[in-house]
Amino acid sequence: MRVSCSLGSLLSVSEVLECAGMLAGTKAEAIWVPETWGMEAYAMLGAIAARTGQKVGSSIINIYSRSPAAVAMGAATVDAISQGRMLLGLGTSSVPIVESLHGYRMERPLARMAEYVEIIRLALSGKRIDYSGEIFQLRGFELLVRPRRQIPIYVAAVNQGMLDLAWEVADGTILYLRPKSELKETIPRMQKRRKIDVTCQIITCVSSDGGAARLRAKKTLAFYVAVGGIYREFLSKNGFAREAAAIRAEYERSGLGKLHGLVPDPMLESLCIAGTPDEARAQLRGFRDAGVDLPILQFNPVGDAAGSFRDMVGALVR
Repeated sequence: MRVSCSLGSLLSVSEVLECAGMLAGTKAEAIWVPETWGMEAYAMLGAIAARTGQKVGSSIINIYSRSPAAVAMGAATVDAISQGRMLLGLGTSSVPIVESLHGYRMERPLARMAEYVEIIRLALSGKRIDYSGEIFQLRGFELLVRPRRQIPIYVAAVNQGMLDLAWEVADGTILYLRPKSELKETIPRMQKRRKIDVTCQIITCVSSDGGAARLRAKKTLAFYVAVGGIYREFLSKNGFAREAAAIRAEYERSGLGKLHGLVPDPMLESLCIAGTPDEARAQLRGFRDAGVDLPILQFNPVGDAAGSFRDMVGALVR
């Protein structure tokens, strides 16, 4: 069965590289790296590719912090370094990251994503680009570094409009914080249109101390619900309106400290993998049964990062 791992925001650069090295020789299909306000994705993917034989993927590069040409150059470079193992994950990210951290207006995300993917595919084909779109105008762009093949493009999607676009233009999609019950309804419906590779990034905490694993996962989940408006709105429409509202209200009152106490076990079990190795294996099967082709285990360390990662790999990856 397919499985992959995401290494990033809660780890240092050295911890990411150490954990990536542990995946050499395992059945992990890919190692994904996020990009928020810490590590730069392409540099990390190149470093990881030099240490492992797995595919390497961006989950995700946002489409407001770079031009399509810059993204194509980065993807082609990592694909060359990795000898054809690059997976390009693109997304809109969020208003706090795009507007507060990068200083751009988060406008017209669907049109921007459609043009982004089109331009990147043209660039990776090796053709000279003269492109005239509603958002981007390019003249005479041609990549000097070319991939050995067309790099698979994955579009991160939350709401229906971006789901529709992903199934129209992408090789795969990256889902996140979607209840298993919703996945069971959405994935088969969308796959009837056209078969693409459905990945889902899943907050994952594994420990012999199941309570500690669940606590760590609840802290991460509460953070995303508190600060991520798009996730909070989606979850509010899909069974967790009361919980999402309570988490946001407490965050506005007192910050992050107490939020995990507002995440009930049914919410955690619907969205995350958290618990003992046996519990985690059963939860992973639940996501596969919901239609996820490639689960992406978003590693959240429980205590020491290296030891915790070994626990997760031993339970879910080997």
